[in-house]
Amino acid sequence: MDYSTAEKSPITPMVGEPHDMEADLKDGSSNNDLETQEVFRKEEGKVDFRTITWQRLIILLLKVQVSTGVLGIPGAMGSLGAVPGALVIVGWQALNTYTACILIDFRNRHPQCHTLVDMCGLMWGRIGREFVGFIFVVAFVLCSGSGLLGISVALNALSEHGACSVWFSFVGMVMIIMYSSIRTWDRMTWPMTAGFICVMAGVLSVVIGVSLRDRPAAAPQTGPFELGFHVVAHADFAAGITACATIFVASAGGPVYVPIIAEMKRPQDYRKAVIPVGFIVASIYLAFSMVIYYYCGVWIATPSLGSAGVLVKKVAYGIALPSLIISGGIFNHSAAKYAFVRLMRNSPHFQSNTWQHWSTWVGLNIIFGFLAFVFAEAIPVFNYLLALTGSFAFAPMSLIFPAFMWMYDDGRPALARGWTGKLAWAFHILILLIGAFLVVGGM
Repeated sequence: MDYSTAEKSPITPMVGEPHDMEADLKDGSSNNDLETQEVFRKEEGKVDFRTITWQRLIILLLKVQVSTGVLGIPGAMGSLGAVPGALVIVGWQALNTYTACILIDFRNRHPQCHTLVDMCGLMWGRIGREFVGFIFVVAFVLCSGSGLLGISVALNALSEHGACSVWFSFVGMVMIIMYSSIRTWDRMTWPMTAGFICVMAGVLSVVIGVSLRDRPAAAPQTGPFELGFHVVAHADFAAGITACATIFVASAGGPVYVPIIAEMKRPQDYRKAVIPVGFIVASIYLAFSMVIYYYCGVWIATPSLGSAGVLVKKVAYGIALPSLIISGGIFNHSAAKYAFVRLMRNSPHFQSNTWQHWSTWVGLNIIFGFLAFVFAEAIPVFNYLLALTGSFAFAPMSLIFPAFMWMYDDGRPALARGWTGKLAWAFHILILLIGAFLVVGGM
């Protein structure tokens, strides 16, 4: 199937110097050429997708970041130790926030791009587009699958294993599909707000619970035991790279940010949300993981909500269950929206309330929800699923591809700046190499 036609919505390089366009975007000046190339256009009688303000964007991005990934960070801290774990959290969050800004700047300069896939297609043509599209879909299906695993664990904890885990995963799949079928990111804001509050309340209950216990719930309850809290843990390579990949994927939200930015009223306002969210998320991850690790040491459950004993585990999962559903729904929505735009972009039904529009949209959500269910059952270990997602998919999308995008748009002007430009080139090559190492080492 031909997903795009040159006459209607070309994915081609734009004319003009990138920095001139960047100046226009930062100044907030009107640019008719940029506006007419937006994926979602404001047309009378059509559904308006572009309704997100930067204030709402903060809420959306917070929930995108603080999702199932946060539940694996304390266990990763146990593999690395307190100081290396803290440095890895801060380092990944800072780097991923920077590369997210690269991705969004690139999208704003080339607004005909809806996702990272379109952006890579702009640089590398159709073959690159299809290759990155495969990685993109697998990444988001794996993330949705991790949400299903979290839901299954939660329902098992609440029911004391009252039914088969596969059945609980199936129930989770249905709930995820129902939420992800909400059509626009703006309408997903309030459920995502509730989800963020729920996951924070669940995490707080675990933090309080572990601090009140004499010894970790998973440790031997009689006799001496070794807590296993280390300032620096001496993990082997496999454990260390798995822990690093787990923390990495918890902060690698840039690929999800891009399609959300495409639904903003003023995409140029994105920094007002992205940078504060980076600081907030790093603070949450540090505080939560350090407290859990301090009190539990190596006796941390995976996911970490089970670290404070049976009663607190039930309370935490009961509170956090809506957040787990919403987290899975976010990634299922992202995968379905990518496919929907590719299939319907040049159709009169793209922004219309027709049965063709709705049947395609709901059908895609069902398809990707089912694929997430299959992945969750094929890889039923939570931390390994997160690590696989980070190394295989998000390392290229959050590190390697943004470095290439910087070179594509800013590389040549940077060389004209002398030694500072050469330093910038070296830095982005380093980002590319870090991403490549994470892909190879994490697999």
